[in-house]
Amino acid sequence: MAPDSGAWGGRQVVLGVAGGIAAYKAVELCRRMVDAGAHVIPVLTEDATRFVGALTFSALASEPAQTQLFTGPNHDGSGSDGVGDPIPHTRLGQRADVIVVAPATARIIAKLAAGLSDDLLTATLLATRAPVVVAPAMHTEMWEHPAVQENLVTLRRRGVHVVEPESGRLAGGDVGAGRLAAPERIMEAVLAVLTHSSVSGGSGTQRCDLAGARFLVTAGGTREPIDPVRFIGNRSSGKMGHAVADRANARGAAVTLVTTSGLAVAEGIDVVCVATAAEMHTAVTARFDQVDAVVMAAAVADFRPKAVAPDKLKKADGAPEIILEPTVDILAELGAAKRGQVLVGFAAETEAVAENAAAKLTAKNVDLLVANDVLDPQAGFEVDTNRAILLDSSGASEETPLLTKAALADVILDRVAARLGRGPTTPDQEMR
Repeated sequence: MAPDSGAWGGRQVVLGVAGGIAAYKAVELCRRMVDAGAHVIPVLTEDATRFVGALTFSALASEPAQTQLFTGPNHDGSGSDGVGDPIPHTRLGQRADVIVVAPATARIIAKLAAGLSDDLLTATLLATRAPVVVAPAMHTEMWEHPAVQENLVTLRRRGVHVVEPESGRLAGGDVGAGRLAAPERIMEAVLAVLTHSSVSGGSGTQRCDLAGARFLVTAGGTREPIDPVRFIGNRSSGKMGHAVADRANARGAAVTLVTTSGLAVAEGIDVVCVATAAEMHTAVTARFDQVDAVVMAAAVADFRPKAVAPDKLKKADGAPEIILEPTVDILAELGAAKRGQVLVGFAAETEAVAENAAAKLTAKNVDLLVANDVLDPQAGFEVDTNRAILLDSSGASEETPLLTKAALADVILDRVAARLGRGPTTPDQEMR
């Protein structure tokens, strides 16, 4: 990713480094942020210094690395020890435009979720209103542990941005999920958060503007069976739909999430698990009359096999002939049936994005259409960021900058809130 010095220039970034083997990768992240124009202040936990010295970060960052909550010499005699500042965590929290924790260990994630502050990094995280980005890194078994996943759900509900780890070779020599995201991915996510913060002027304050509103959200890609083993599907991960559900829930809405994805879900969201387009159609239409807004973020298959083989097809029998038939058009059906509900549709495009989205907006009779170019590596499937074109039925349109999917979810929900009479302006006023 080419650094965007206009967006990074002068930004105060607190880079938190926790005690995991991936701490050495934070050195490269620090260097890249400084090169991009950010003012980077490293804050290392005591355990982090077991893997990489504070002096290394002090040499590369904009200020000496800090490791101590209370005054006293650092373990290796380098960096700032907080002398002359009795409340370094408060100063850091107030100065920061964003706080990035990379790597974020299971321990740091648990502390932040529980509100514990027993060192400089955790105290700073609690003493800020700046957006927080965490990039977890740990062994696969730890990453998949229910306690870790539930803590991440809690953090996401509070507005923390999570850059999920990658799969690859781990410190123990085996391969699995839990490897720290590449520096460029973390940079993209942080830049998206900074950009959204600049656009919205937000301070991280929790909003409850959707309290009492009833939302129905769909997420993930449907799977249309060929036989008991194989299916026709797509690359949708469900991250965008889950982000919308999480943020609507955090803003006070009563949320039902109809999903094909196994992603973790915040407490309070009513989850309906489905697999096929027909199952999603049944789940959505059964609830449509009881909600105020529907956000159809799911990638629903347009076609399915006309006949499903009762047994697994054998390779020895040769290539099967699969005849397809259309699935039900859920979005169009809702557009024809809506009686006051706000309906949001999505369009995943590969060419003529705006033109195709405008045609879909009219054809499906939706109130808001969110379109993106899935060939864009920063905005396609299975990534944590997105950039989109928002088209309103009033004729207004808006192109968003690169945002995290959680931040884009808030932009979408702002438009829905306005239509529900819960926002400060009407959608066309906001989207001019």
